[in-house]
Amino acid sequence: MRPKVYITRRIPDNALGKIADLCDVEMWQHEDIPVPRHVLEEKIEHVDGLYCLLTETIDEHLLNRAKNLKAISNMAVGYNNINVQAATKRGVMVTNTPGVLTETTADLTFALLMATARRIVEASDFLRQGSWKTWSPMLLTGQDIFGATMGIVGLGRIGEALAKRAKGFDMRVLYYNRSRKEEAEKELGLEYVELPALLSQSDYVCVMVPYSPETRNLIGKDELALMKKSAILINTARGGIVDEAALYTALKDGTLWAAGLDVFEEEPVKPDHPLLSLPNIVTLPHIGSASINTRIRMSELATFNLLQALTGEAPEHLVNREVFKRFNRNE
Repeated sequence: MRPKVYITRRIPDNALGKIADLCDVEMWQHEDIPVPRHVLEEKIEHVDGLYCLLTETIDEHLLNRAKNLKAISNMAVGYNNINVQAATKRGVMVTNTPGVLTETTADLTFALLMATARRIVEASDFLRQGSWKTWSPMLLTGQDIFGATMGIVGLGRIGEALAKRAKGFDMRVLYYNRSRKEEAEKELGLEYVELPALLSQSDYVCVMVPYSPETRNLIGKDELALMKKSAILINTARGGIVDEAALYTALKDGTLWAAGLDVFEEEPVKPDHPLLSLPNIVTLPHIGSASINTRIRMSELATFNLLQALTGEAPEHLVNREVFKRFNRNE
């Protein structure tokens, strides 16, 4: 009998075709509307595989409804939308898509840094609104990037890729990580420092850590107070790592010069969110991996992960590998 799969958003045809070749597939057809919770609750009851996005909350309540579920393939690097512990308890494999979006997300992070530093969005709006009347020495002046100090909080794949870009701008690069990466220090000329030192010395602080209970509000009121008044905070990791209320206060009071955010604690962010009222913040709708080639590669990797799991193999990017060990599957 062919496995049954539910896909929570329309995916590229090539990826869809590969799943349909081996499985009976049903897919939520709307690209701009998340699958409603009641639909997901209904569909998960009888499927063997779930292909989902970060927009879906796969919690214990939902997993309790799943009678045959063997695998959840998340088309993302992060998987904080999934209760992995509950899935593991039920013998459900959880997979993600690391690696393929590293360079694209690093590109976006540096682009966001540059746009924030040089007030690109603000300047474009200034021109379009008819406010440009003359040239003036200090009109729309921003911060220099070349030769400045970047602090990277979390030196994973994307953090290292970002450091390479910073080196192209002759930046001094500091990093803070749970463990030192001496090889990366030698290769890229990085300096390891503790978080308070990184915050106080950096002109640009780039948040690159995964979201977890330990990193929730990692950058809060006290941490923001350590930063230079001329500093810029960039977050392309996950919402919830930066305390948004504390960030709003720091930006409004001028204790922090500017910020660039691609992620928010609640997504989609509401248009009346206080941060969106400030002129010294550049905001994006979680597009870190949004290049055509990368999104296609992500969809294909999520497909490969799902099919491996449903055909009895250990997926290459299996988050909860203990599920395989428990059921004595060969890896």
